[in-house]
Amino acid sequence: MAGINVDMEHVIVDSQEMEKEEEVKPQKTKRVASLDIFRGLTVALMVLVDDAGGEWPMIGHAPWNGCNLADFVMPFFLFIVGMAIALALKRIPEKLAAIRKVILRTLKLLFWGLLLQGGYFHDLDKLKYGVDMNRIRLCGILQRIAIAYLVVAVIEITTRQAQSKELPTGWFSIFKLYSWQWVIGACVLVVYLATLYGTYVPDWNFVVQNPDSVHFGKTLAVTCNVRGNLDPPCNAVGYIDRWILGINHMYPRPAWKRSKACTKNSPYEGPFKDDAPSWCWAPFEPEGILSSISAILSTVLGVHFGHVLIHMKDHSSRLLHWICMGIALLVLGIILHFTDAIPLNKQLYTFSYVCVTSGAAALVFSGFYILVDILNLKYLFLPLEWIGMNAMLVYVMAASGIFAGFINGWYYEDPHNTLVFLSSLSLLSSLSIQADSGSEYYEYQKADTKVTSGAASWSELNYKCCLWLDNELLQMERSLSNIYWIKKHIFIGLWHSTRVGTLLYVIFAEILFWAIVAGLLHRLGIYWKL
Repeated sequence: MAGINVDMEHVIVDSQEMEKEEEVKPQKTKRVASLDIFRGLTVALMVLVDDAGGEWPMIGHAPWNGCNLADFVMPFFLFIVGMAIALALKRIPEKLAAIRKVILRTLKLLFWGLLLQGGYFHDLDKLKYGVDMNRIRLCGILQRIAIAYLVVAVIEITTRQAQSKELPTGWFSIFKLYSWQWVIGACVLVVYLATLYGTYVPDWNFVVQNPDSVHFGKTLAVTCNVRGNLDPPCNAVGYIDRWILGINHMYPRPAWKRSKACTKNSPYEGPFKDDAPSWCWAPFEPEGILSSISAILSTVLGVHFGHVLIHMKDHSSRLLHWICMGIALLVLGIILHFTDAIPLNKQLYTFSYVCVTSGAAALVFSGFYILVDILNLKYLFLPLEWIGMNAMLVYVMAASGIFAGFINGWYYEDPHNTLVFLSSLSLLSSLSIQADSGSEYYEYQKADTKVTSGAASWSELNYKCCLWLDNELLQMERSLSNIYWIKKHIFIGLWHSTRVGTLLYVIFAEILFWAIVAGLLHRLGIYWKL
């Protein structure tokens, strides 16, 4: 996820509508409260890792191999969508009507995905919008959800005759009942693995499009000539996306830019190393074509858990199946990772990653099911339930930053004087005064030798350092001028810590705020449905 700004990561299907589909005989159906709460938790995690991940990189997306908190968000949503598919489509008896609904919802997801992550709202802090069609990002969170939803929903519709059958006795009977779904899932896995390890990746080059880069406008080359490589520059996932999508339509700020190979302060964002490899400046699509094919497996597993909920009538049988399968998936994924057979990798959506994240989703959902549907402790999780019942609204307004951009658009005389943001020019002035000495220039020269290259005298050195410092201050002004007033003066100021203040701000001023909004809308019966 670098955040939803990053890579998301950062995806929402409001499966509330899926679980309330029209029936032949209209009747009020009981919602699965634990599923709503699980969905709400996942939305809250998305907001948390996107907005606090910069200060807490251990919860942000792993730069490459590994699995941090942010890396669970996408597969959790796919798992939830799978469960919702099983619960919703069983209530639509006509296949043609069901397929029409699935196609319409898929088109809606694709539209919102392109609008929110294609680059149209590219700089809301500066009140800028619009996207160059030559550089629109074609893939994204909702696009991946759309693909997985379409494929798995069509499979579910075409095998719906299993819905009317009684579940035979035996541990594997539910697998046999939906055997064709598992066969298709196995085919998806074989295609993914064969392509990932069998595709030859040649050398490639790209033009650096980032205007803040020292290589802006240059053509950089990347040497590969390998097959089956899973490193950042030479894997089949990136190669297929560059070949089909085009490099200009891929995500420009992948999480690998925070890797040890690229960044001085890894896993934090920051300046690149002087000897950083050329691929550090390249785009990469974390929701690309081949990885989205693998992501279908997360939804297939979610559908299976929905089938268990439908066919097994007692709590103990459901929980035994869910927990055992969740532990088995977790153990398998961990073994594959730590034996170096298949590493955990969100950007590649490896099979070990599917196993670990799906196993975790199974156990988390089982925990909510025990607390909410068995012990009736739903009141403890009401904020999460409210978010889960209006997940699309919270995703668009909070996780995608649309609400903050809207509020930021109302200002007084100057765009920096908004209802939300506060200019911090005084801090910049103090930094300028502190740096106004030869000794300070020398310290800057030691910190970044690039600014002194070719300096013939101390005065020229001072001049070059002034230019460098002015540029640094300009970048700081751009970021500091957009500090949240509430975050700065209440949370950060109270705790005297940017990290702690940011974390508390996200929890209370963002997640809790939107939980209250979603709760009020729930009272009014207002939901954002796809």
